[in-house]
Amino acid sequence: MELKDLMALFLIAAAIPIGVALACVSQRAREAAFLFMTFGSVITERLDVNFVTRFWYRGTTRGFEFSFIDVLAISILVSGLLLPRPGQSRCYWPASLGFMILYFLYCCFSVLFSDPKLFGLFELSKVVRGIIVFLAAATFVRTERELRLLILALGCAVCLEGLTALRHRYLYAIYRVPGTMDHPNSLSMYLCTVTPVFVAAANSNLPRLLKGFCYLCLAAAAVTIVMTISRAGIPIFAAVVLGATACCVSFRITLKKIAAATTICLAVAGLVYRSWDTLMTRFSPDMLAAEYVEDNFENRGFYFRIAKEILSDRFFGVGLNNWSWWVSSDYGPRLKIPYEGYPGMNEVPSKESLSSFVFAPPAHSLAVLTAGELGWLGLVLFGLVWLRWFQMGMSFLRKRSPEAMHRLGTGFLFATCGIFLQSVTEWTYRQTPILFTFHILLGALASLYHVKRQNAPAADESAEFSGETVELAETIETSPMSG
Repeated sequence: MELKDLMALFLIAAAIPIGVALACVSQRAREAAFLFMTFGSVITERLDVNFVTRFWYRGTTRGFEFSFIDVLAISILVSGLLLPRPGQSRCYWPASLGFMILYFLYCCFSVLFSDPKLFGLFELSKVVRGIIVFLAAATFVRTERELRLLILALGCAVCLEGLTALRHRYLYAIYRVPGTMDHPNSLSMYLCTVTPVFVAAANSNLPRLLKGFCYLCLAAAAVTIVMTISRAGIPIFAAVVLGATACCVSFRITLKKIAAATTICLAVAGLVYRSWDTLMTRFSPDMLAAEYVEDNFENRGFYFRIAKEILSDRFFGVGLNNWSWWVSSDYGPRLKIPYEGYPGMNEVPSKESLSSFVFAPPAHSLAVLTAGELGWLGLVLFGLVWLRWFQMGMSFLRKRSPEAMHRLGTGFLFATCGIFLQSVTEWTYRQTPILFTFHILLGALASLYHVKRQNAPAADESAEFSGETVELAETIETSPMSG
């Protein structure tokens, strides 16, 4: 183990108890930790350390990652369990946690019976980290105040992405801007995930100043998503924003709404006109059709071809995070694809020589990648997790209420739709910034779902009491003694 790894272990061992103690002693410290955890998720890869790193591997995770965001998540979770706020329960079972644990256990099974195991352990550690972040958010977000902090942190992150995108485009003349992410498609997935939350917040009963900030974030996200020139991201962004708007706004037509709609349409038209040439280059019919021809090298259809070969050979897949290893060494050559096998687990190529190797990247589809690595059963279990998340969000569509504790549930539903739809063509759900941000939103959704279910019996009792009162009043009125 290198000296920097030993120093990192020492700092982590010191930071966790200090963070827990501060979060226990001060409620403001706990709120600050949640703010930075949410905002800092977009830059978590710049605040992390990789233990036992395999930097040369082209998998979705290349080491045992640990960042300052993990320290904050653990501090929030442990302090919330040890010293909950007055009037709140110490803990509860967040919705979907059972399915997430079931999926984790299946991943453990995959790692146990696959080879090599090290890459699977890398990804398994990230699954655990996502669950911890989910639990931290579910433990912390209990009232409208915490929702305001969540929106503020997400808004600051989107503004950071917008400013970084402008710098990349106009100072460095980058054609497709990546923001703080490592690829433009990752940035577009992030924006498709968080933007519906601003739509819901702007149409809730939150303070006017915070709603104005949400409109600013919506504008920043719209400009930024166009600069990514993502073929999947731009239409998905439009779909989830329009969907969230349709489910959150009232249908009463007013002059204010007409003026707002006209302004938005003009702004969007100007933005599209300004970027028309670059958009048409990416959205040409020939280029879109070429993406799904299975014979084209490393396009979307190409990965379906490899997944078919893997599933016909291995029912349980090649193992978690082992796609690149087995496709490079076995399935690529079998299909006459010019990949090279990795030299070995402990034979580290130099960074200068990596450009001369042709290793297989992850499949550009989360479903295809999951099926190839975990087999049909793993894909079904992962699908059940997603179905549970959708069910939680859809429960907020039954009643159109402007209350933030209800309206934000609709925003989280369309956030789930955004990341799900773009995951059809990308694997970047597994990238740490997106994984952390999404699990924070899922934790908040689980908390709102828990609050809604707790309030449902009380609402039923109130309605029953109201009905009994009306019935009693009618009885008195019709009684002969009432005169």
